[in-house]
Amino acid sequence: MFKRVENDLELAMFNGVWTTVWMEKGFDLEFSQDVLGQFLVVTDEGHYVGTSEVKTYRQDGSPLNEVAPFHLHPDIAAAPGRVAEVDKMALLKPYRGEYASDVLSSVICYAEEQGIRFYVALMEPVFLRALRITYKVPYEKLGDKQYYKGDYIIPVLLKVEEIYRSKEQFSWLISPQTTA
Repeated sequence: MFKRVENDLELAMFNGVWTTVWMEKGFDLEFSQDVLGQFLVVTDEGHYVGTSEVKTYRQDGSPLNEVAPFHLHPDIAAAPGRVAEVDKMALLKPYRGEYASDVLSSVICYAEEQGIRFYVALMEPVFLRALRITYKVPYEKLGDKQYYKGDYIIPVLLKVEEIYRSKEQFSWLISPQTTA
């Protein structure tokens, strides 16, 4: 199950989970500005085990544009105000297989709620491969694998509108009714 971060205690748990994962992987820690939504994955026993974050994306001023030419992509140019950045998709190691769908569902449900058509992201190659093979997430690579702030990443455009408009094709998608 997933839930939106709503108070200081949940924010502390959110920060504890993603920073643990980032340190384990050797990523640089960066606390976000312009946060639109933060989500926690919670087990049935009440343990906080995963996170996701949606941030503002600006075509004319996003630091991501220095990593890859996101701002030049025609889908992004045609969807002003309907593109956001997804970040801090993290699961504690013992929960990675079982709760990945919760992490993904949190950002898809948020996208549908807010009318977001696309997410821009810098994805770890192994996780991106799981998105393609296991979850069949529609995305487009916007650059080659490159070293960035502690690990290799691939810049991608996630086509989230295609997911929430065709929910029946994504059996892993958890509906908002099953969340806390």
